[in-house]
Amino acid sequence: MKARRLSSLGASVFSELDDLKKELEKDGKQLINLSIGSPDRAPSQDIQKVLAEGVLDGSNYGYTLTRGTASFRAECAHWYKKRFDVDLDPQKEVLPLMGSQDGLAHIFLALCDPGDVALIPDPGYPIYTAGCILAGGEKVALPLREENGFLPDLSAIAPEMARKAKIMFLNYPNNPTAAVAPLSFFEEVVHFAKKNEIVVCHDAAYSELAFDGYRPASFLQVPGAKEVGIEFHSVSKTYNLAGVRLGFVVGNTQVVDALAELKSNIDYGVFEPILQAGAYALSASQDNVISNRQAYQERRDIWVEGCVQAGWSMPSPQGSMFIWAPVPTNQDSRTFAFDLARKAGVIVVPGVAFGEYGEGYVRIGLVQEPVVLVEAVRRVQEFLAHP
Repeated sequence: MKARRLSSLGASVFSELDDLKKELEKDGKQLINLSIGSPDRAPSQDIQKVLAEGVLDGSNYGYTLTRGTASFRAECAHWYKKRFDVDLDPQKEVLPLMGSQDGLAHIFLALCDPGDVALIPDPGYPIYTAGCILAGGEKVALPLREENGFLPDLSAIAPEMARKAKIMFLNYPNNPTAAVAPLSFFEEVVHFAKKNEIVVCHDAAYSELAFDGYRPASFLQVPGAKEVGIEFHSVSKTYNLAGVRLGFVVGNTQVVDALAELKSNIDYGVFEPILQAGAYALSASQDNVISNRQAYQERRDIWVEGCVQAGWSMPSPQGSMFIWAPVPTNQDSRTFAFDLARKAGVIVVPGVAFGEYGEGYVRIGLVQEPVVLVEAVRRVQEFLAHP
């Protein structure tokens, strides 16, 4: 009944994990779920108020254009100028999205024909691979190795493959590895992309979730970056609006146009009250964003310090809402994660779910309040003492 392409999407580990959670819950196990990547905190009261007022305005219920409203695009461009000192034309270089994942998935359909090569990070966010498969593209893995700071080694890409590649995905701060990228790396990327005529798609969903005073760079800060690529942002993640679904993509006019053309044939624009709330969030006080950073930094410290005390060594990341930790036992990532779930009731994601180069690691989502994380750490300490 289903199309054959669906069998290639590779969601088996996530499906198995979901089945295990249901089984354990049915048996009465009290679980602490650290597997998801969705903000658990609420948006500011002011943002909620703007959204509520928009929803109660009966004039907001018509179709919205694919390119959204001029006011939302203008605020995206203004925010980019304030945050990164990058100039954007709000009419041509900004496109609202129904969450950044909307754009991440559909960009392959907009740019790639069947058989086109896509350079995709491994381990990487699964939608990159899924979007490539659904468009009939050919995935070539960009290994993210710890010894390289989880940055791809562009010099290791075979020249003939680089010339064949149509598109390259990057993501910093990274999901799942929580790695960050210096501006010098993006400079290397721009040079590589120009040389090989590759479109760069940088997923910057976690640019505003960084710790210890670190401020992630934008790919578009590099001179010439707009000639070769685009950057995706998540209003959903930055402002705790995950269920609302709002993001935007900025950069190269031709690429933005291609995505807009595709989207105009498969859906309409984002619901106007959501655009109103997003425009307000981008333009108003960023106190809630600062509060988010502080909250996730506290959670990071609770988890890392507690696990290190138990003998589980792991890095303390500078960004994202994740911890990427090496498996502390003599097990593969799937076996360890499933044992931890069954014996300790703590759910984490096996690294292999993000690609073959994710084997040997697990991803922990910092998506619970501190008191819950303290309990999760206690369970981990007990588990590692008596595996």
